[in-house]
Amino acid sequence: MAHQIFDSSIHPYQQQSITISKDLRSFFNKHSLNSIEFWDCPSNSKWPFHLAVDKETKKFNLTPLLPCKMSWDFDKKNKCDSIIRNWQMTFQASDFKGKQFLNLLNDELYPIEPLYTKGGLWLKHFGHLISLCVRATRAITNHAPTGEYHLCFFLKEDFSCLYGFYLIESRCHILHECRRFNNYWNLMRDTINQFVSFLECFLLQRRHHIAEQSPCSVSLLIQ
Repeated sequence: MAHQIFDSSIHPYQQQSITISKDLRSFFNKHSLNSIEFWDCPSNSKWPFHLAVDKETKKFNLTPLLPCKMSWDFDKKNKCDSIIRNWQMTFQASDFKGKQFLNLLNDELYPIEPLYTKGGLWLKHFGHLISLCVRATRAITNHAPTGEYHLCFFLKEDFSCLYGFYLIESRCHILHECRRFNNYWNLMRDTINQFVSFLECFLLQRRHHIAEQSPCSVSLLIQ
């Protein structure tokens, strides 16, 4: 503790160190014989003076100091906040995240934004299962063998909805409008929780049923 108090380098508690050093300077300037001794006393020794100091210390209510703009903590937080803001602004620009990126909402119906802690706000919903993570990634980036994808890369293949309702079988049509998938969706169709539930239904369906060759629209979810 004494080493931290008199540490003159940059550290998280430098503001407290400056305050203590100021008071000590005033104490030392009063008389040349003034001095301070530091005793190393383990708590298990039960020294009476140590117990008295410990008791008095616990009674002391420390008044928090206001954040100093010159402190290491403030500078670190300021830089982190600036990086996150720039990252989120860059992410919102479609040219950087990709024009096909699927924008999902959280439970409060706000757009999900990137974070650098705990894997962000996407992986915590489907990162626990590799097969689900793969399908979610393909759906979010729109890089799956749907009619919309075939129209971009395989022009000779059929790109219409197999049910005949739409000329182009798009991701939006599969997730929101196609009658084939209506039983697996609800009104909260844009939230990430319902999006993951939508994918999980087809994972469960594939495990319990061996059917005929899947239409290309199903490949978005179960291939």
